[in-house]
Amino acid sequence: MAEFSGYIAADELYDGPYCVLSIVDNRKFRRLTYRVLDHNPTHEDILRFFKDFKKELDRRGLALQGITTDGSPLYPTPIRTVFGDTPHPICEFHVIKELTQAILRTVAQERKRLKASMPILGRGRPSPKTRKAAQRRKRLERKVTDLFDHRHLFVKHHLTPGEKKTLRRITRGLPQLLRLREIMDKAYRLFDRRCRTDTALDKLARLRRRVQRSKSVSRTLAKLFSENLDKALTFLDDSLLPSTSNAVERGNRRHRKMQKTVYRVRTQAQISRRIAADMQREAQMIGRIQTTRTLHENRNRCQVARY
Repeated sequence: MAEFSGYIAADELYDGPYCVLSIVDNRKFRRLTYRVLDHNPTHEDILRFFKDFKKELDRRGLALQGITTDGSPLYPTPIRTVFGDTPHPICEFHVIKELTQAILRTVAQERKRLKASMPILGRGRPSPKTRKAAQRRKRLERKVTDLFDHRHLFVKHHLTPGEKKTLRRITRGLPQLLRLREIMDKAYRLFDRRCRTDTALDKLARLRRRVQRSKSVSRTLAKLFSENLDKALTFLDDSLLPSTSNAVERGNRRHRKMQKTVYRVRTQAQISRRIAADMQREAQMIGRIQTTRTLHENRNRCQVARY
């Protein structure tokens, strides 16, 4: 913790009957402490975990500037109890993920509705009486296919001019879907670093009033009214506070990848030892990098002297 930045990210990782609680420096991407439980964590477990970490900070004379977590209800109460009014933003990625999933579900429901509205035709070539119905069925099939193939355009962050043209084409006759894309654009703009938290909250309030005017859209985007979205905008007031908990998520992904190959790491003791070995390797990383750089410089110097 000699290079502690003051900003941390906390998360839990479930591994069979065990759970790994981790605190990672959210700017240095280095694990600071962890705890392996043999049960699902409770508020008491999180509270003891944070209290022990707070003791280490106080012993070293360090101060916590911000803590980022996902939207789990495990963290808010222990964080207020241990760290008081320390800024506690919710990870932007998890909030945006909930919105995108809601919009993609709506697009899927619209495809299902269009598919159910297709006229039923008999087998064989359509007769003159059923030609219009066959043409309508063909148009609806093309519409359903386009909505499926280009569903990512409804939630993608930045669209190219060509993608915007494609989106207008596939939503022709479906203004409710185009309206969802406009709302998604406004949701992305809430996390613009050029704004402050108060400004972003004002924009969010206007967006919520607009969504409430349409009952169907408000039901679809119920996550837009979640308190987690308000808390996710806290990072805008601190230019050094990361907007995501990617630092701790990266360590969890590395642990998952390791578990696919190292099959003996399946007990509480082995999981703890493995994480301790990873932390030791990270602590020695700077020395290894300096050694490797020195060896390369000496090798290049020798090659230049030889010629």
